[in-house]
Amino acid sequence: MAVRTKYAKNTSSFIALNPSFFSHLLSLSPFNSMQISPRKASNSTSSRRSTSYLSLILLFLLVSAAFLAICTLTFATLWRNSISCSAISSLGAREYDPFFAISTSAAAAMVPLPPQRIGVAGNVSGEEREFWQQPEDEGYRPCLHFSYQYRKAAAAIAREKRRFLVVVVSGGLNQQRNQIVDAVVIARILEASLVVPVLQVNRIWRDESEFSEIFDVEHFKKVLKADVRIVSSLPSSHLMSKQTIENQIPFHVSPIWIRARFFRQLNREGLLILKGLESKLSKNLPPDLQKLRCKVAFHALRFAGPIQDLSNRIARRMWDEGPYIAIHLRLEKDVWIRSGCPAGLGAGYDRIISKERESHPEFLTGKLNITNAQRRLAGLCPLNASEMARLLKALGAPRNARVYVAGGEPFGGKLALQALQEEFPNLMSKHTLAREDELTPYLSKASVLAAIDYIVSLNSDVFVTSHGGNMARALEGHRAYLGHRKYIKPNKRMMFPYLDYAFISDTEFSSMMRKLHKKCQGQPQPRTNKRDRDVLAYPVPECMCK
Repeated sequence: MAVRTKYAKNTSSFIALNPSFFSHLLSLSPFNSMQISPRKASNSTSSRRSTSYLSLILLFLLVSAAFLAICTLTFATLWRNSISCSAISSLGAREYDPFFAISTSAAAAMVPLPPQRIGVAGNVSGEEREFWQQPEDEGYRPCLHFSYQYRKAAAAIAREKRRFLVVVVSGGLNQQRNQIVDAVVIARILEASLVVPVLQVNRIWRDESEFSEIFDVEHFKKVLKADVRIVSSLPSSHLMSKQTIENQIPFHVSPIWIRARFFRQLNREGLLILKGLESKLSKNLPPDLQKLRCKVAFHALRFAGPIQDLSNRIARRMWDEGPYIAIHLRLEKDVWIRSGCPAGLGAGYDRIISKERESHPEFLTGKLNITNAQRRLAGLCPLNASEMARLLKALGAPRNARVYVAGGEPFGGKLALQALQEEFPNLMSKHTLAREDELTPYLSKASVLAAIDYIVSLNSDVFVTSHGGNMARALEGHRAYLGHRKYIKPNKRMMFPYLDYAFISDTEFSSMMRKLHKKCQGQPQPRTNKRDRDVLAYPVPECMCK
């Protein structure tokens, strides 16, 4: 026994127990019946049997209880760390399950009209069927399943009443949307209540609309109430005569940087005002914050009722007549000035743009040390109306297709759209589709007009962009999130040499355009394939799963 005990003490992998412990345990009733000697047992056979049966039953019950306890603890641990659709009920399962919201209520997100099916019979050509065909979605569906840690912290953050964040957003509608999304995420990082964002007057469009005129405030609060506390205004206890506005934030900062820079200040003063958030928050965030960005953009930011209703009516007028294309033509004067590209309308118009550009060199964006021709060959110029018409025709769009043109007033007026109108006579816009005085209250509100374009484009069977920009990226992600609806992103860098080659036949040009754009039609593209992609443009895999 001594040797065995010594050996047990020298063994580090197991707990050392004296064997006499087991003997003592068995000596206790009812286990002592299992150690009765044969001689004693012969005196009372029936007593031995009953005692043995009782011992076995009790032993079985003890083993079963231990097994049940182990299973219970294991299940509890797995449940705490799992992210199932039903594990969110304590904090409002429906708010954390956007697929449920999308499938049951159009109020939860801007759900578009379904894509229309093109028949295989009749006068529909193979090229036309291919053009209208939707991309394969590979089974991806919205799945904003937040982690247990995120949900556990939500209760305290949603009740926060000491720290307040005020954010001033600027730019056009879709720039403002991006900054509002980041404002919610920053409020979550800082564990602060968010005051409904302030929309700065747009210096280009001179739009003085407030948040409540563009977006549904109550819906915004309701959808995010389990993530961040949102209030309409600051409480009187936090009003100050003078408050510093933080507007010197570097680009692409991480949550750690945000918290290290502002949390102590916010804790001390109770109020933080941020301005100029465009592209300031990193695109590479933890999974929960990426899901929060999708939740804000695709669920919380619903347009105000009157805007939503008018936009839906206009979209319905397009949809009722059959499938339609929406194109975002970037032909506004400021786009040509900023891009440094010729408008393609003749020498007179080019001189106007050059003069404006020389007067405001700060407007020019992108590479400054290259010529207009080099800029075009690098794919930095928007497609003009003529180029867009050639692309659509080459990809198989029928001449009788109904085309909705989104965007501001084109530089050059009707002349700028003439080439597109000649190739596709059924050219529409919000101005031609609106009835009587439907648009009159909004003609001076660029953000409302942009919202109408956004919703009609979201409802289209095919969307094509002529240039990059915030609206193009927003629609790319939103159409993906709602089922990977067809989205054609022109490969301008590769297609411009063919556009400029005068001796290529229409058949060869069409064949080349289809090859170039075969994989640029809205198929699922994981954000993680390339670093710094925005989850709002590429919601797979953080916000969508199979």
